[in-house]
Amino acid sequence: MNLVLHLITSFIASAAFGIIFNAPKRTLLQCGFSGMAGWAVYFLLDERLDTIYATVAATLIVGVISQIFARIYKKPVILFSVSGIIPLVPGGMAYDAMRNFVSSEYNMAVQLAAQAFLISGSIAIGLVLSEVLNQIIRKIRLP
Repeated sequence: MNLVLHLITSFIASAAFGIIFNAPKRTLLQCGFSGMAGWAVYFLLDERLDTIYATVAATLIVGVISQIFARIYKKPVILFSVSGIIPLVPGGMAYDAMRNFVSSEYNMAVQLAAQAFLISGSIAIGLVLSEVLNQIIRKIRLP
């Protein structure tokens, strides 16, 4: 039941960000699906792996799905990938880090800020890996 609730809320968050991102109405379901798929991978792997590795894997899935949707619906990849990574962005953690800085709890603030920075970097790595994977597959298919 907990997984179902996570899937529903991540779908809604990604589709809602698609609206804010001014995505075409026809693509909102795909935007929501990419975020839901990424969050499902993260949710399932976060218990077994470190948060950083789970985020890289989830972002890689979001990137691959975004590449597929971009090709099928003939839309830019960024449309699906930006909406898809929204559930993975450590906004709450960054907020808590800043709140701890203001409260003069510097040790906790630095720890949270470093974790948010690492998660943000792992999102970037996952997106780059999906693009590299796409380029490799395209080069293999072309000859």
